[in-house]
Formats: sequence, structure tokens, C-alpha cells
Amino acid sequence: MKILAYKNLFIGITETLNNIFFNHKYADRELEKMLKSNKKWGSRDRAFIAETVYDTVRWKRMIEASMGKEVSPDNLWEFVGTWFSLNDEKLPYWDEFKKIDQREVLKKNHAATDRNFAVKASIPDWLNQLGMKELGKQWETEIDVMNVPSPAVIRTNTLKTDRKTLQRKLKEEGIESEILSKYPDALELAQKANIFKTEAFQNGWFEVQDAGSQLISPYLNVQPGMRVVDACAGAGGKALHLAALTENKGQIYGLDIHEWKLLELKKRAKRNGAQNIQTKVIDSSKVVKKMENTADRLLIDAPCSGLGVLSRNPDAKWKLSQEFIDSVKKEQAKILDEYCKIVKVSGAMVYATCSILPSENQNQVEIFLENHPEFKLVREKQLLPSQTGFDGFYMAYLERIS
Repeated sequence: MKILAYKNLFIGITETLNNIFFNHKYADRELEKMLKSNKKWGSRDRAFIAETVYDTVRWKRMIEASMGKEVSPDNLWEFVGTWFSLNDEKLPYWDEFKKIDQREVLKKNHAATDRNFAVKASIPDWLNQLGMKELGKQWETEIDVMNVPSPAVIRTNTLKTDRKTLQRKLKEEGIESEILSKYPDALELAQKANIFKTEAFQNGWFEVQDAGSQLISPYLNVQPGMRVVDACAGAGGKALHLAALTENKGQIYGLDIHEWKLLELKKRAKRNGAQNIQTKVIDSSKVVKKMENTADRLLIDAPCSGLGVLSRNPDAKWKLSQEFIDSVKKEQAKILDEYCKIVKVSGAMVYATCSILPSENQNQVEIFLENHPEFKLVREKQLLPSQTGFDGFYMAYLERIS
């Protein structure tokens, strides 16, 4: 990436990084906020800022090793300059970059990365130890793949159009895409663009959704007319997909503990023309209790570590902790135990996560089945980034037999 030597762009980059690293903000939201507040920046400027922010967040530990110190609010310019030095880019002659010696940077980098995979792959030691414990050498393969930025993929909203028509419409609007044969509704964009301004998006013809994520709702094997519950609906990406798969027939209930997420789902449902979705805030145990034995299908897209989507959310590895992962595993078990009662006899549910750790996936299902003999595992699938080139997901299809 060629440096754009405009100081205001570097001010935007360092301010965004400061909020991500030291004010514990989310990278995507901070970047969106920064770009929105500087409307005069052109598309090239915006791409430069976005790419630099994500690259430096992704490679934070490796950059720190090349600096010989941890990043702080006082050395963010040096941090960013070190990244460009590692990429053999000539730095502008600014005072902020005067301390950087490219030969020293490369020397420190080689010394640190040659002997430590965690530094080379830019992940915390504790996370590397956890991954090796659960996945062995496969962990290193997956982390290497997730250190490559994820492709931009969208899902065709079949309530309003078909994939080839959407592809033609986007081409008319200047956006090239490729059909992904293994993913029935997916298009991969040739390059990242502001697709939310397109007429196709405004008309509800598509939603942004990773290719792996697009396989979860079909895994539920829904049919038009079914009563389906999405128990951890969030802003509703999978509920919207379920509405399309059921052809707007039957009922889909989107549940979540956060009302603001469900309000976003309602807005998206209106744009998508998804008319069979109802939302319910889980504000007490009564909500789930009232729905016991009523659903033909239940989707539990459980809270998780997110260790399958690090290519998309690289800042997550600096926010995660062992304590959080231990906590989220308890929450997964609790949700499975409580929400499974929503499924009626002869119905089925899918337990899904965006993690690649067996302790959040296969192990959780094994423990659940030991405690719930009324269910049986019919099939399960682990999507690994190294095998698909997309995000990592797990899904298990469980039938209620008694």
C-alpha cells in the first residue's frame, strides 16, 4: 500500500487507534465514526485510512516487537511509522517519524519473530497457548489464514430478487462481483466499496453476510409455514435469511436481551420485505417459558469467543481474555439448557457459534446430550477458515425425539 503523505490522514489514523487500544472501542465503529466526521476525504483517502487502521490493529504485537516497546498514547505515530517501515515504505520527512530507523526496525522484527510464533502471528501468549491446547498445529494454520483480511461477501435477498439479477444490478452501479458456487445466495465483491449507498441495498436486495454465516440458517432445514425461533437474534442477519427461506410463510420469532438490536432487526426486516418476523425482548424468564414446546425449529446462534472471525474483527484478540472465554462457555451451556425447551417433540434445533474451539462447539454439544437424552445429534459441521477461505463457524443439528 502506497503511503498518502497527508498529515490529516495520519491524524485520523492515530486518533482512531487511540480509541481502539486505550478507550476499548470497537474498530469498525470507530473507523465508521472517523470517516463520517470527515466527509471531504475522497475514496482513496478513506481506503488508505481503513486499510492502515485494520492492518496496524491486526499486527499490533508484531509491530510492538519491531519497535522494541509496547504501543502507548504517546508513541502512536512511531507505531504507525514502524508498520510502514516493515512494509518498505518511505516515510514522509515529518518530526513524528524522525526516531524511526528502518534497519533497526527490521533487525528487531527478525529477532522477535524467528523464535516466537505468537509474536510472528501477532496474538497474545495466553491465546496461543489455548489454541495449541485445543487444536494443536492446526491452530497455527488457522491463525495464519485469519491474519489475511476477509473478503467482502453479500447475501441475495431472495424475497425480492435472484442472485444473477442482483449481480447485473450491482454491475450497473459500478460494483463487480463473483458468484460463489458452494453458497447458494452469495456474491463476493471484487473489491470493497460503499455498497450501502447503492439502489440495490436501499431496495433491500441484499444484506452483508459472510459466506460461512450464510450456511447456518439453511442448516436448520426450515420449510414455509413453520414456527421458527431465533433465540439470540441480535440485529437479525440470520432471522432475515430464515424469512427468505420460509418464503414469508409461517412465523419467525427473533429474541434477544437487547431491545436496541431488535429495533435494528425491525428496520432491516422492513427494507427486506420480511413480513413474518416478530421480535420479543427477553426481559425475564417468562418469555422463554411461554414459548416452551411451540417451535418446529430453534436457532441458538450462541454468544462465543469469536475466534473464527478474527480476519473480520482483528481487534477482538486484544479485548479477549481467558476469563471471558470461561464465562461465555458457561453462558452457552446455560442457554442450551434453558432454550432447548422451546423445541416441540419431533422438532429440531441448531446450535451455532463463530468459534473454532472444540470447547465451545463439539464439547458443549456432548455435555448437552448427556444432560438431555430427549435430543439426538443428527449432524454437525465445523467450518475452518483454512478450508473455506471465509470465517470459521460451527453448527450442530439436534432433533428432539421425546
